[in-house]
Amino acid sequence: MKKETLKKGFSKLCTAKAMTELYEANFKQVSKYVHATSRGHEAIQIALGLQLLPQDYAFPYYRDDAMLLSFGLEPYDLMLQLLAKKDDPFSAGRSYYSHPSLKDDDKPKIPHQSSATGMQAIPATGVAMGMQYKELQGLNDSSIDNPISVCSLGDASVTEGEIAEAFQMAALKQMPILYLVQDNGWDISANAAETRAQNAYEYAQGFHGLEAITIDGANFTESYEALEKVIETIRTERRPFLVHAKVPLLNHHTSGVRMEWYRDDLEEARSRDPYPVLKQQLVDAGFSETEINEIETSAYAEVQVDFEKALKAEDPKPEDLFTNDFITTPITEEKGIRAPEGAEKVVMVDCALFAVEELMKAHKECLLYGQDVGGRLGGVFREAATLAQKFGDDRVFNTPIQEAFIVGSTVGMSAVGLKPIVEVQFADYIWPGLNQLFTEVSRSCYLSNGKWPVSMILRVPIGAYGSGGPYHSSSVESVITNIRGIKIAYPSNGADLKGLMKAAYYDPNPVVILEHKGLYWSKVPGTKGATSIEPSEDYVLPFGKAWVLQEIWKQEKLETLTIVTYGMGVHWAMNASEELGMQNQIEIIDLRTLYPLDEDTIMTSVKKTGKCLVVTEEPSNNSFARALAGKIQEECFKYIDAPVMTIGSENMPAIPLNSTLEQTIIPSTEKVKVKIEALLDY
Repeated sequence: MKKETLKKGFSKLCTAKAMTELYEANFKQVSKYVHATSRGHEAIQIALGLQLLPQDYAFPYYRDDAMLLSFGLEPYDLMLQLLAKKDDPFSAGRSYYSHPSLKDDDKPKIPHQSSATGMQAIPATGVAMGMQYKELQGLNDSSIDNPISVCSLGDASVTEGEIAEAFQMAALKQMPILYLVQDNGWDISANAAETRAQNAYEYAQGFHGLEAITIDGANFTESYEALEKVIETIRTERRPFLVHAKVPLLNHHTSGVRMEWYRDDLEEARSRDPYPVLKQQLVDAGFSETEINEIETSAYAEVQVDFEKALKAEDPKPEDLFTNDFITTPITEEKGIRAPEGAEKVVMVDCALFAVEELMKAHKECLLYGQDVGGRLGGVFREAATLAQKFGDDRVFNTPIQEAFIVGSTVGMSAVGLKPIVEVQFADYIWPGLNQLFTEVSRSCYLSNGKWPVSMILRVPIGAYGSGGPYHSSSVESVITNIRGIKIAYPSNGADLKGLMKAAYYDPNPVVILEHKGLYWSKVPGTKGATSIEPSEDYVLPFGKAWVLQEIWKQEKLETLTIVTYGMGVHWAMNASEELGMQNQIEIIDLRTLYPLDEDTIMTSVKKTGKCLVVTEEPSNNSFARALAGKIQEECFKYIDAPVMTIGSENMPAIPLNSTLEQTIIPSTEKVKVKIEALLDY
């Protein structure tokens, strides 16, 4: 070991140790906000951090403050987050201590890190997948050493199912990633014997192609030398590794869960403290006692000064709450030609297919992946047909049945500058991906204070059609609309789908596009309106702009109403209006996007017509539609002369397979007609 490396490692360890001791000494002052520290884990963390380069990506977890120090961050930086200060460089006071996000030119890049244990493994693997893709496409910077992705995990988190998804993909595709597993033998109060059939090193043996080693993570020299070899191998051979590092936990799980409450191994843990081991390694390397004392004294002094400075730092102001939930999109106006002369009318699924093809031709950063979208099938609805043949298997490819990975990997892909378009095969299968969509995708921009928006498109075929039964027919928009930090489209026709797809691509924020599978081919009676003349290649349709599809004048002698709807509901509403011969009494608004929502258009219409019906395919109880109806009633109460009503599916647990039962549960033109007449007669 170089003496300079030993000295730097010891200095960082002393700094991390001093921070832990200072936090304990000032427990009441600093524990207003929960925190954890690296005490006992410092050696392995610093050994890793000193070897990473600015082009690398790191995904620390909430005990990794020593790792952050070794990246070049100062105690003051970390303390600003500890105390939730305005100038916290990671989250501006929004996230817990040691939940970093960093985009400094001279340090490893750190996308947003959450508290959900193990959830960082999929985004980290997404980064490695993005690095691999850029190398294959010639998009990487060949003037610098190959970058790697590093995912730091606690051993307890390796029991999470999403860890298996990450390991599986890394091993399958041979991605350049290092999984560093710090094993201190504990979850919170449950120990390894209670919760794990094997440790992470043993578990990794089941993933062919994921090489693993196990080391003493409390020994700085052993850790540094082992990691040096592993990192060099990943840089040159571009394949995954797992390093299992055994370490003691010498401080509390968190400041809110004290170790003395439940642990009986504290003396044994203290006997494996990395601090005296590294101190002795300095002595063996020829450092004098005076030199060692100077390093320690300097570290403690710096920590004390930084703490006093951090205490005086400014807190966020109330108005700071409302920044960086989204990054401003450049697409604010409808542009391009919606219906070019001489163009053919095409079905909705083809509008989406052509949009993706045009985007992939124009942007090498654009790629598409999901289940069965590859060359053999091109999607179960043929929504990706021919794309793999045109752009190659590296740009359009199948994934395993891993909805969490499909969704969460977009965090990493976006972080390295790519624009992934991904698919969940049916809305019914989105549930395993919700953890990543909620915890990682939707919150990244806000909790990184705008540094790491996740630029991705998630396509979700949705809705009941053709006896799809209980696992291929569900509507899920009420769950999705309750996730803040994402944009949501639900188009009713092909032209809108293409325009919204293009707008979504150029939007720097995460977008979910709900695509009703019953409209894809217009095979459902009464849905010919979903077909469109294909818009021009440059056609874009901004989010948050509803379409008054059927507009009426204010009537003095006739009862009038507004129908607010989206997706399949647009067709039920239009057909019902036509069959009733009430086109001059019914104004129909196609929302197009559920978030952002064009409230101005809705409220203006309802104030004009005096009555409102919200039409949805979802069961109406506790739904997006019912919430929207309540919002309309609240804002338009003095302008309306009937309650705002909703119509949706029957409130049953699932959509039955039998076609008669399917038609009984969902709305229809006939059911909407009955509701219209009842509301007009109210």
